[in-house]
Amino acid sequence: GLLRSDSIPEVAEDAAATVGMAETLSEEEQDELRKELAKVEEEIQTLSQVLAAKEKHLAEIKRKLGINSLQELRQNITKSWQDVTSTTAYKKTSETLSQAGQKASAAFSSVGSVITKKFEDVRNSPTFKSFEEKVENLKSKVGGSKPAGGDFGEVLNSAANASATETIAEQTQEETH
Repeated sequence: GLLRSDSIPEVAEDAAATVGMAETLSEEEQDELRKELAKVEEEIQTLSQVLAAKEKHLAEIKRKLGINSLQELRQNITKSWQDVTSTTAYKKTSETLSQAGQKASAAFSSVGSVITKKFEDVRNSPTFKSFEEKVENLKSKVGGSKPAGGDFGEVLNSAANASATETIAEQTQEETH
């Protein structure tokens, strides 16, 4: 059977003590223990057979229901994830990461504000104003009829349109000659 009368001694026991104990038991006590041993081994064998039959029955039910190993794996992963997300450690970590994300978002927002302010400062600087005036002068020379003024974007668009118009006019003259 599964258990033998000549089994390996427990960690705390030593082989000599086991042999000595068997000698101190009466013949009647030894027979009683051997019968109990056989009975326990038989019970273990029976329980193993019942367990194997139950596992076979379980597999048959799952097959009929269409439950396969992949679906079971998914269910186990889902349950494990739910178990993880309900732990205090996960909740604390999630909260910490959320706070860190909010702080990072605020930092990026303030960096954007600083950059916007710097662009405004550059636009209001004397150097930029001088450049803008030069573009205005160029615009008035190229465009002609429109009055000076407008914002920098309009000036650049106007100068680009005037340049494109000149190029088209030159191409048209070349084609007609």
